[in-house]
Amino acid sequence: MAGIAATTAAMGTAMIVSAPTATADGGTPCGAEAKACISLSGNQAWLMSDGAVTYGGVPITSGKPGFETPPGVFNVTYKDIDHWSSAYDAPMPYSVFFTTSGIAFHEGSLTEQSHGCIHLSPEAAKAFYENLRPGDVVQVVA
Repeated sequence: MAGIAATTAAMGTAMIVSAPTATADGGTPCGAEAKACISLSGNQAWLMSDGAVTYGGVPITSGKPGFETPPGVFNVTYKDIDHWSSAYDAPMPYSVFFTTSGIAFHEGSLTEQSHGCIHLSPEAAKAFYENLRPGDVVQVVA
C-alpha cells in the first residue's frame, strides 16, 4: 500500500488508505464485493449488494475463546435449511456455510458464543439463508 501511495503522490494525486470502519449512517466495515459482512468486534452482520446495506445490522454471536471465528474473505460453499451438527450434536437451522472448516451463519443463541459459527436470530437466519447463494462473498472483520 505504501508503494501505491508513493506512486500516486509522485503523480501529483493523493490517496488515503485506511482500514474500513462501521459508520453511523448504516455503513459497514466491509468492501463493496461482500454480499454478507460480519463485524466480530461490533457483534453485527449485514447483507449487502454493490456496497449498499440491504438488511441489518443484526446482532450476532461468534466463536468463543479457543473456537474463534476467523477474520477474512470467504465464499459461501453451500446451504442446508435443516442442518444437524454431528460434531456438536445440535441443530443448525438455516445454515449458510462459508468456510471449508464448517463455519456457517445459522439460527442460534444471541447470548452464548459459538464454536466458530455466526449465530443469528430466527428472522435474521432466514433472511441470510434466503439471500445468500454459493459463491457469494462473505467478509469477516475483526
